[in-house]
Amino acid sequence: MSAERHNWTKEEILEIYNQPMMDLLFRAANVHREFHDPNTVQVSTLLSIKTGGCPEDCGYCPQAARYHTDIEGNDLMTVSHVKAQALRAKASGSSRVCMGAAWRNVKDGPEFDQVLEMVRTINKLDMEVCCTLGMLTENQAQRLAEAGLYAYNHNLDTSEDYYKDVISTRAFEDRLKTIDNVRKSNVTVCSGGIIGMGEKLEDRAGMLVALATLNPQPESVPINALVAVEGTPMEDMEPVPIWDMIRMVATTRIVMPKTQVRLSAGRTNMSREGQALCFFAGANSIFAGDKLLTTPNPDVNEDMEMFKLLGLKPQQAFVKAPQPKTVEQEESVLQPLGEKPKWTRPGHKIERNEEAKAKARRS
Repeated sequence: MSAERHNWTKEEILEIYNQPMMDLLFRAANVHREFHDPNTVQVSTLLSIKTGGCPEDCGYCPQAARYHTDIEGNDLMTVSHVKAQALRAKASGSSRVCMGAAWRNVKDGPEFDQVLEMVRTINKLDMEVCCTLGMLTENQAQRLAEAGLYAYNHNLDTSEDYYKDVISTRAFEDRLKTIDNVRKSNVTVCSGGIIGMGEKLEDRAGMLVALATLNPQPESVPINALVAVEGTPMEDMEPVPIWDMIRMVATTRIVMPKTQVRLSAGRTNMSREGQALCFFAGANSIFAGDKLLTTPNPDVNEDMEMFKLLGLKPQQAFVKAPQPKTVEQEESVLQPLGEKPKWTRPGHKIERNEEAKAKARRS
């Protein structure tokens, strides 16, 4: 039995990551089969319910207002529009809808109330509901849980050491604080990161240390390959080699055996053979649909063809955790507190982020 550990070190994780590929794949596949059905993959649909205009300076993100990209912004979607999209996703094989809003943090008020109603609506469709809305307080997490939220996504992005080279408008400890606030509710945690941002192998290991030492470990860990978008500070980054993705997936599977490892952004650059090796190495969750918030993603029909070829089947909803109960707004015992938490603004300058901002001003 592969026991879940919470005392992994960077050195141990690097040793796993760097072992011969055949040994790594064999070990990861065995761990995967011990805790999961190797022929079942959880399928999610990611929906951008509010796009663009984000005040953060994340170097990878085309939704940052300070960079000049071709992203078309939109205000918060209506509940009826979200319901229609969720029904479409369910019909195509998705068991989860993840709603993303380009916010720095959640603020109490009409827009958050609207998101809560979206959560209630989708949960009543017997689909898992996930949100990624930025940083949030314990009370806000409890209100989401009361509405029927199944999971909250809040990625660490990278290691604590490299974080300051990617983002200057928020701090790594605020990411951990948000995850802790989610943990105080009945909502499961989805948290992972991105590779291919110029980080070292030590940073990839450091990110996994930060996730694996959480107790409990996240129920879902997305592994993203950077999609370099023109106009962002990371527009010139080279694509991540498929072997790096396979190693990262396999290592994540070994150090977090019970977690659903999500093969996320960057799949459009991966062959079916490469994705198959990721599934063999322990990935058992993907996003379906032609977009991941704003970046390209394989067509859902292509994914279903791949599933048929590999003998994979979509995972049903609520297999890993029971369906939350939905409390209607009028029956809620929780009230907005009007909190104004002082999330950290480190204030240091990242040269490439500043250059991209200056370029956007000139264009």
